[in-house]
Amino acid sequence: MQSILAQTRFSVGRRAFSTSVARWQAVPQQKPVLMKEFKIYRWNPDQPEKKPELQSYKIDLNQTGPMILDALIKIKNEMDPTLTFRRSCREGICGSCAMNIDGQNTLACLCRIDREGSTNTKIYPLPHMYVVKDLVPDMTLFYKQYKSIQPWLQNDKPPAEGEFLQSPEDRRKLDGMYECILCACCSTSCPSYWWNQDEYLGPATLMQAYRWIADSRDSHGAERMEKLQNEMSLYRCHTIFNCSRTCPKGLNPAAAIAKMKLEMATD
Repeated sequence: MQSILAQTRFSVGRRAFSTSVARWQAVPQQKPVLMKEFKIYRWNPDQPEKKPELQSYKIDLNQTGPMILDALIKIKNEMDPTLTFRRSCREGICGSCAMNIDGQNTLACLCRIDREGSTNTKIYPLPHMYVVKDLVPDMTLFYKQYKSIQPWLQNDKPPAEGEFLQSPEDRRKLDGMYECILCACCSTSCPSYWWNQDEYLGPATLMQAYRWIADSRDSHGAERMEKLQNEMSLYRCHTIFNCSRTCPKGLNPAAAIAKMKLEMATD
């Protein structure tokens, strides 16, 4: 009798174990196809006689990642290796994949794909900049303007030894400015920058200029502000707020520019 009971318990336990294993090893159902059309700006400098155009690509969203950059990489790897765009970190840190997606400047690695298959997604390079190829804008002028504000710490009396010390209150003044990744989304969304970018520095550069003016460790604030005392470098800003609305990092360049104007007017 005891051996019969033991065999029964073993059989029941084995059956339960087998059922559990089968349940966990169940094959997942295949997701239905969800096709999405992407219309991407194409222009090749090696074919100057050919006008820029929007080229269409259709991919299954269930076979790619959730972000626009995932779709672009899939298109380049599997459909069209000639498609050209910048990308690097895929974490919203480097700013390389800045582009205009469905009318808004943003980072492709942070922009989720609209999974509504009945609508298409249009992707352009950043507006009002010269295009190197396809989705790659020429950032030469933007970086030249950034260099013009001397974006590094300047102090005539550095500490004899150790570090520059700064109070927590002074450190907090830099929050919302030091996080800028120089993706140029804000500057290329600014109408004042569109029409005057040869002289107007634009939101990104001006916010970085104020970042050093506001830094308590920097002793060249007066000289920095003096360089901006002209009609174009700073005062072409008309507080339209496009820059703050489009920043993919959630920063507020318009507020920084307003604070800088106030300090320059009251000093």
